[in-house]
Amino acid sequence: MTEYLQKFQTNHTTANGLPSNDVRSIAVENQNSIWAGTSKGLSRFDGIKWVLVNEIADISLLYVDNNQNLWTVASHRLFDKNYQIALEIPESIQTIVEDNQKQVWVSGSHKIYCRILDGTWHHFDKEFKDNIQDMVIDNNERIWLATDNGLTCYCDGEIMLFNQKNSGLPSNNLRCIEIDQHGHLWIGSDAGVIVFDRQTEWYFINGSKSGLPYEDVTQIILGPHGQRWIGTTLGAVLWDNGKWEYFHSKRWLLDDSVNAISIQDNNTAFIATSEGISQIEKRKYSLEQKAEALENIVLARHNRRGYITSCNLKIPGDLSSYMHQASDNDGLWTSLYVAAQSFRYATTGQPSAKELARRSIESIIQLESITPIDGFPARAIIQKGEPVDKSHGEWHDTEDGLCEWKGDTSSDELDGHLFAYSIYYDLVADEKEKQHIAEVVHRIMTHIVDNDFLLIDVDGQHTTWGVWSPQMLNNEWKLQRNLNSLEILSMLKTAHHITNDQKFHQAYLHLIHQHHYALNSIDQKLTAPDPTNHSDDELALVVYYPLLKYETDPDLRSIYLLGFERSWQIISTECNPLWNFAYGALTGNHYHHQQSIESLQRIPMDLICWTVINSHRSDIEIATEEPGIREIQSTVPLPADERRMMKWNGNPYNLDYAGGGNTEEDPTIFLLPYWMGRYHRLI
Repeated sequence: MTEYLQKFQTNHTTANGLPSNDVRSIAVENQNSIWAGTSKGLSRFDGIKWVLVNEIADISLLYVDNNQNLWTVASHRLFDKNYQIALEIPESIQTIVEDNQKQVWVSGSHKIYCRILDGTWHHFDKEFKDNIQDMVIDNNERIWLATDNGLTCYCDGEIMLFNQKNSGLPSNNLRCIEIDQHGHLWIGSDAGVIVFDRQTEWYFINGSKSGLPYEDVTQIILGPHGQRWIGTTLGAVLWDNGKWEYFHSKRWLLDDSVNAISIQDNNTAFIATSEGISQIEKRKYSLEQKAEALENIVLARHNRRGYITSCNLKIPGDLSSYMHQASDNDGLWTSLYVAAQSFRYATTGQPSAKELARRSIESIIQLESITPIDGFPARAIIQKGEPVDKSHGEWHDTEDGLCEWKGDTSSDELDGHLFAYSIYYDLVADEKEKQHIAEVVHRIMTHIVDNDFLLIDVDGQHTTWGVWSPQMLNNEWKLQRNLNSLEILSMLKTAHHITNDQKFHQAYLHLIHQHHYALNSIDQKLTAPDPTNHSDDELALVVYYPLLKYETDPDLRSIYLLGFERSWQIISTECNPLWNFAYGALTGNHYHHQQSIESLQRIPMDLICWTVINSHRSDIEIATEEPGIREIQSTVPLPADERRMMKWNGNPYNLDYAGGGNTEEDPTIFLLPYWMGRYHRLI
């Protein structure tokens, strides 16, 4: 198994033993002991819970020196490792550092103090007029102070000031300073990070020049292998292995305003906020392990008698408060899961995959059998009294009164059903199941063909979106014409493959020869001035897959591939592994597969739909407004673990989303592209 580093997040609050969620500082001792300074005392993490060690109030700073002694600051008092007052000054203590002789230095807002080797403290008479915010000491015994009026260097009683007037600093408001092993100063400001060679050269790291996601910097931590952890007023940033990673929203942090960061090793960071501590850890993992973990999430909260979709959380962020949904698109989402498990079974032969696929295909079959119209599938089914969040819309009682089914079924559902039937039929079904599926598909497609390619509901009218009729698509249904033409051709081709009934083949040719449906499909993807529709992109994918798999006529394939290639060229910029793997499988052109694997790796393990705000970022170019799109969008999609949680029908360019932690997405977003990629040997 190929391993990569998967990100995991763990929260630490009063529920884990912290005396307060208001954590002001955090420190690591010997890579083992984790210390937290809070408003209500000092705590130590024993690996399971936090234990209160001392009730020193209003701790503002912790520091572990080179002898692994812990120093604790509360306002103007400094406590030693025995929690005795070692130093008390008339102003608040701002920072603690050591020099190369292991002498401890402390700064207040305007003065500095040194604890020399005999244990006594030396008070420097010099008072600095600017507010000291952080301090380091270099190997030449020069003291460097980050202040609210620039950078001050103090050496042999002489002071040198660097600010915007004489050095070109982007800001005078310097919040933090660190020195690396080569003597470079790393300085955090409200305008980004500044690197100074301590002589004449200044280098600025910000959003526009370097890709720093947010520039209002409060903390810089230099990691052991070149990592740079950066705390900001709106999230934490990691520079690691040549890439920026941005951690914000409750997916990663209990609060976005970072008080302190401490790293346990190169793969684990503890981030202190006013709402508790967020531990972010990178563990060696494989995509196969990830698939197994996410499958367990499906079974725990997303499998309702075979129906698979998102679940609602009655208490935001609390997975134990989940409630199943009966959504508008139970059939489509369940169909994608059937396909994932079918690919998994065909790849691994695991009986559990076959059983999960079988259970869900039976649920899809039930959607058709429960309605009073042969060939008309419901959107969703619930049992009377079943604890479930029922979507709004058109619900009907079954004849026996035991269930309700949702009508006004859309084209989305039919696309998904035929996609699932085709893959399950080819990869999983035994002869009895094949016969059963053929009967269901025959009824569905007969209903559509006999009703002039319309999906007719119980009221005798076509459903809102169940329209494939030439009289409508080639006339007033301009926006739906090209995709819906592709949909019905795929459904008819699939029906002929499964049932071997020639009437479906004849209907297929009729639409191609008499109504130019194959030609319609060339431009199936909407582009400006029409509004972009990512839901349609997903539907196009699930109908292209069986159509290009079953169609062998070179002329028709050539036409379909024109539209498929055009769509993929546009969608490929979204790093969508589902489209990329399908494209590779159907064309043999294996592009962007490493990009797709990275996309799968970056799907977070936390699938909760948290509120995610990205429009403040300094590394993003805002796109011009598109017709029909009101949201703020970027020109380039963000990685999956930095944007909102969504299915592949969502808009990856959207920057802001008020999810509120009220929903957990179902893991098919990972499982389908992963197992499709495995089945086609692209992973």
